[in-house]
Amino acid sequence: MKLPRLFGRAKAIEAKASATGSALVMTPGQPVWSGRDYAAFAEEAYKRNVVAYQAINRIADAVASVKWMAKRGDEVLPSHPLLQLLRRPNPGQSGPQYIRSKVAYLMIAGNGFEERVTVGGEVRELYQLRPDRVKVVPASNGFASGYIYTANSKSIRFPVDENGNSDLRHLKMFNPSNDWYGMSPVEAGAYAIDQSNESMKWVQSLLQNSARPSGALTTKDGAELSDDNFNRLKTQIEEQYAGAMNAGRPMLLEGGLSWQQMGLSPSDMSLLETKFSAARDICLSFGVPPQLLGIPGDNTYSNYAEARLSFWEDTVIPLLDLIAADWSNWLGADYGIELAPDLDDIPAIVDKRQSLWNMADKSLDLTINERRALKGYGPVDGGDVLYVTVGQIPITDLSAPIDTPEDASKMAYGK
Repeated sequence: MKLPRLFGRAKAIEAKASATGSALVMTPGQPVWSGRDYAAFAEEAYKRNVVAYQAINRIADAVASVKWMAKRGDEVLPSHPLLQLLRRPNPGQSGPQYIRSKVAYLMIAGNGFEERVTVGGEVRELYQLRPDRVKVVPASNGFASGYIYTANSKSIRFPVDENGNSDLRHLKMFNPSNDWYGMSPVEAGAYAIDQSNESMKWVQSLLQNSARPSGALTTKDGAELSDDNFNRLKTQIEEQYAGAMNAGRPMLLEGGLSWQQMGLSPSDMSLLETKFSAARDICLSFGVPPQLLGIPGDNTYSNYAEARLSFWEDTVIPLLDLIAADWSNWLGADYGIELAPDLDDIPAIVDKRQSLWNMADKSLDLTINERRALKGYGPVDGGDVLYVTVGQIPITDLSAPIDTPEDASKMAYGK
């Protein structure tokens, strides 16, 4: 007996369900809000902390500067509709602007939500959605059954079909304690960001209070001030000695009053070192070498070029690979292509690649095709022969017997 189409489809879904995934969801179909406070991350890290702001922008700018390729197997396609889409994803954004927002959302929230608009079976536009406006709707099999986007009291649901396809794509960073939402670098560096922000608030407060640590006016022998004298002294301090404009003005004390310092000075608190230490920890959480941001006290790399190369190899390129794999699965699967970053066009890697090419050219134990492979080129006919330096003759000729002077001349000069 032939099963009805709907029943057969349900059986297929059941076969794909995870044995342990159903244990993750107590009430399938109910939205799960992110436990991360996106608004606080955006406010404290990106909007108020110059180190985190610059680290996020450095990563976003680097990723946005890379050109993209479309590949079908080993063949690089010179043009493709998806490449045009990435150059202008929507009427309001250029390609670099779109990718900058994509990376910035991912760095701040640990989650990126992307919407595609399909017309006639082709993706025509892409949009980035604010992470705090999207919530995941789990299914009974442990995967997402859909996403709900809410803005201005209006909600839109993006369903996920049985193959896991949806017009909304969720890219998330690894989170060891949450099954539905990613963990951002901001969360990992939260203590360092708080220390940096608090140190700047302390300095600002100190500057606004005559650039001196807190203290107290005391009287000798426990004498008490009258109410009139107390109010007059308070008004005088607020009007003549408080604030940055009054910094350095001498205080005239009378009636046996003396000044006793009660707070620690900036040098006593090692404030500058605390500030720079927090800045280095923030850079560490984002994977940006402190030297690139001009933060002193870190000599991990001998020069700026080494720090820049490490930034690309350890942070930017892995992020590019993550985005490329996600786009290939989501956008390229219907076309049978893969999207890949063009690493040959990255200035920071050119010097390292040039040194590799020089090593290949000077090597005495590599064939022409092996040298071309190191440079990223394909083989050529006759390129599997190994040559020696003297006259660049085939090494196979060295095994030929030398019986006469004519044989030696032929081997040396090819005549």
